[in-house]
Amino acid sequence: MVFEVRRQTGGAPGAIARVADQLGVHREALRGWVRQAEIDEGQRPGTSTADAQRIAELEREVRELRRANEILKAAAAF
Repeated sequence: MVFEVRRQTGGAPGAIARVADQLGVHREALRGWVRQAEIDEGQRPGTSTADAQRIAELEREVRELRRANEILKAAAAF
């Protein structure tokens, strides 16, 4: 909706505030969602949602592997 309003008004300021009021959502929450949508579309630099999910998965895998490695080290000591 914000992108639509921006297109209709030529990018005039206040689109986020107007849409947030219409939806009954806090302006800063909507601003964050719009910013993330722009990142996901490649319009703004940053970490995309897909990349953030992949990073979280890899961090989880690293934690599991480190834990397994510690268990194996402890078992080898006996």
